[in-house]
Amino acid sequence: MPHPSATIPGLRVLVVEDEFLIADEMTGWLSRAGAETVGPVPDVEQALELIAAAKGTLDAAVLDANLGEGETAYPVADRLDELGIPYLFATGDVQLVDQPTYRSKPRLEKPVSEGDLLKILEKIRRPRTRT
Repeated sequence: MPHPSATIPGLRVLVVEDEFLIADEMTGWLSRAGAETVGPVPDVEQALELIAAAKGTLDAAVLDANLGEGETAYPVADRLDELGIPYLFATGDVQLVDQPTYRSKPRLEKPVSEGDLLKILEKIRRPRTRT
């Protein structure tokens, strides 16, 4: 059940997660909360392609730090930082995100709960500017 204070309708969220079942569950949570999921994708290359294709329309991202086979989500995090897009790490490997560059970023340890995920996304979301 979603966290009662989490309201994220229209939020565009990139999901980078290499485990299909976890990615599927997260996208379901986001959808029920009114968000639009970009992805999910399981690796850095596809994530960077989606970021480029989004052309600045992403509001936030959820990154699994460890994407398997030695790949980390750090290049994705770095690109999101360059663009000013907020993100959080949702990972089972909390030691991996304890590097100085990423230490201040929000993180959830797996297993992630729906309420916690939505609450953090609501907090970190990039404000929309209307023209």
